[in-house]
Amino acid sequence: MQLFKNQDDSPSTDNTEHTFDWLKIAKDVLISRALDDLEEFDLVKQKKVLYQFSARGHDMAQIMLGQILNRKKDAVSGYYRSRPLLLSLGLPVEQFLQATMMKQGGFSNGRDIGVVFNQPNHDGPCVLPMSGGVGAQYTPVAGWAQAVEYHREHLNDTEWDEAMGLVLGGDGSVATNGFWSSLTMATTLELPMLFYIEDNGYGISVPSHFQTPGGNIVKNLASFRGIKILSGDGTNPQEAAALISQANEHIRKERKPVLLRLTVPRLNGHSAQDTQSYKSDDRIEFEKQHDPLPKLKKFLIDNNHLTANEWDKMTQEAKDHCYASYQKVDQQAFAEPTEVEQHAFEEQDDTGQPVLQAQGGIHIDNPTFPPSSTEVIAEGGRINMVTAIRKTLDFELTHNNKMLVFGEDVGAKGGVHAVTLGLQEKHGEAQVFDTSLSEEGIIGRSIGLSLAGLLPVPEIQFRKYADPAEEQLNETGSMRWRTNNRFAAPMVVRMAGGYFGCGDPWHSQCAEVKWVHAIGWQVAMPSNAEDAVGLLRYALRNNNPSIFFEHRKMLDHMWARRPYPGDQYIIPFGQGKKILNGDRLTVVSWGGMVHMCQSAIEKTGVDADLIDLRTLRPWDKEMVLESVKRTGRCLIVHEDNISAGFGAEIAAVLAKEAFFYLDAPIERLATADIGNPHDPRLMEHALPNPDSIAARIIELDQV
Repeated sequence: MQLFKNQDDSPSTDNTEHTFDWLKIAKDVLISRALDDLEEFDLVKQKKVLYQFSARGHDMAQIMLGQILNRKKDAVSGYYRSRPLLLSLGLPVEQFLQATMMKQGGFSNGRDIGVVFNQPNHDGPCVLPMSGGVGAQYTPVAGWAQAVEYHREHLNDTEWDEAMGLVLGGDGSVATNGFWSSLTMATTLELPMLFYIEDNGYGISVPSHFQTPGGNIVKNLASFRGIKILSGDGTNPQEAAALISQANEHIRKERKPVLLRLTVPRLNGHSAQDTQSYKSDDRIEFEKQHDPLPKLKKFLIDNNHLTANEWDKMTQEAKDHCYASYQKVDQQAFAEPTEVEQHAFEEQDDTGQPVLQAQGGIHIDNPTFPPSSTEVIAEGGRINMVTAIRKTLDFELTHNNKMLVFGEDVGAKGGVHAVTLGLQEKHGEAQVFDTSLSEEGIIGRSIGLSLAGLLPVPEIQFRKYADPAEEQLNETGSMRWRTNNRFAAPMVVRMAGGYFGCGDPWHSQCAEVKWVHAIGWQVAMPSNAEDAVGLLRYALRNNNPSIFFEHRKMLDHMWARRPYPGDQYIIPFGQGKKILNGDRLTVVSWGGMVHMCQSAIEKTGVDADLIDLRTLRPWDKEMVLESVKRTGRCLIVHEDNISAGFGAEIAAVLAKEAFFYLDAPIERLATADIGNPHDPRLMEHALPNPDSIAARIIELDQV
């Protein structure tokens, strides 16, 4: 492994327009080292820091990178070894210690690990919420870079001129889905995005040749089109500065991506607990010899930036400053435990006004929406759910130029379910566009777009296809909570699924309970066209991320057809609908099972309440409790698998809050714990159907 040598990728050292502040670079590097020393040798031993990831060896080049982030709408996302760059941006030492020591005032108030950072900023570089997942940082930055161009070219906002997105990753991260997805996005869309790869030769203990052939991602990308590739020694001050300047100038002027790989040593273990026993003594000594700190000192003295005495004085000042900050933070209070449940969703203050996040989404700009109403103003005729959703998207796109609809095949084809048919032709390719085939990229991109003040409405073609995007979906939902309401990424993820004329394990899955269980997601599952309009409009104007589940069977089912309820129609989440009224028992369902439940009740003649929940997060607990307390019996029917399905949540609530009103055990009817079979006869047997529902109703009615 030949780190710190350019080999055959010698960098250009052409003069560029960027001028670095070398004294500030020196100061920030010394502060970074002092913080690393303080945490590693003092606070870790005292158990005042639980996670510590030293950036020693990575620091100099990162700090140089921070100095090129000087446009109003620049953004950066790093990972757990990116503190030096944030020091370069001016974030105070005290705030870093508050984070690592789990004190109030940190980046998350003790909710997230102290080495992932965030910093809202509308008038300078924004630090996007970092992730504990390797490679998860790439696609949100690509989304931000796409938003930069949208703001510039389609909203004509000059504040975004020359802005770019910067993402930091180690050599291990180049093997992840996020890296390759973002690389595809940046090159095919020509995005102003800088990939900075810190190659220290190891992913914890795994050498870099396990991550990419030959251990050099730059060589392997030599023929990759649409991106400028640079590589060099990140421990050489002059060389690193020249390469960073070159990358910066290319992105600012050409508006195209750059990948810059700099080789750096990891002078400590991956974490405070890592002894690096997997490295040979020769290897460790080799890395020590390539510490950028002595090289930086020599460069500064040789070029008359400072004297040796001034360097020594600056070193001591950095240590004193960090220790004084530590003593101050050590006396500060920890986060208040009673507040830990706050900010999973948008909240309201004592006057009823929303407590908005500092950054992300369209609501911080106080958007004005067309009037809305829960009153149905029906148009003549009946339309299917496909048409209802399309009409709603069309209306909202027309009245919200920050709304973007995208996904695989949503453009010219109009979606594999025809829901977006004609929308691209009407609203243009900037607002309605196709994406590459990467669900991780679709949702990760959505995060960046939302954080940049837009409203992403991504489509996941089938529920099962959301699995590759699960990490980014979890990042989205948890963002408001884990940043303590500093950031939020409101979006509406349209997701199709459920049984059709036949089933299969890949396209017919529901598994909606996963997103009900996930942090921070609202979940809607309309059963008919009218409800689809009202729920979708609410989601598109709400300040929380929402899953909007479009049931495949109901998209064109006769029962689901309704008159269009009007462009004003809206249904707040958490309001169920009573379809049938009765006194003998309560049937609770949602999505593709509601029409079957109605058929079953009418077939039996049993006098029953039928409640369509319509949304599962939040769900209308009050309506269900009122009904069950009156009828004394309850049957819950859902398409998802029975074990740990959402019916279990409803049953648990009823068992506690309606126990003394029950005349019979709470019953659940759902799909067995298997996949959705392809053969229609097998599918009919496996899923609840009108006959099996009717039989269970009769049994329960006779108890």
